[in-house]
Amino acid sequence: MGMAVGGSDEYNSEINVTPMVDVMLVLLIIFMIVTPLLQQGVSVNLPRDLMSPEEDADITKDTSVVITIPDNSTFYVGKDPYPLDALGEKIQGLMKDKAPDKRIVYIKSGVDVDYGRVVEAIDTIRKQDIDKIGLVADRKKADS
Repeated sequence: MGMAVGGSDEYNSEINVTPMVDVMLVLLIIFMIVTPLLQQGVSVNLPRDLMSPEEDADITKDTSVVITIPDNSTFYVGKDPYPLDALGEKIQGLMKDKAPDKRIVYIKSGVDVDYGRVVEAIDTIRKQDIDKIGLVADRKKADS
């Protein structure tokens, strides 16, 4: 003699909530993952105080081309000052014998230099068919 546990042999017309909760949780997870990807613009992770990138060893070599901009009116290649108009010719002369993968120019800019002056220097460098430009910054010291 068998006994039916949990009710009768009739169909159950009640809603089973457990599968519905599972589906809703899956949808919630999908929306949580997809929503940040739909945001327009570029998200940037700003560096922390103690983090700094590895220093490029080529900056200190004698063969590297470093443009220094200490103020808004002066551009230096090495230790020699150049006006912005002559900067392109000087860079082109320094880069003519280098291999295409070694054609990189580094820019050191002072803190008080306008952003526009740095962009003008980058524009002058790009007109010389040089795509690799490195911006040099001081490393932050850790407070100990």
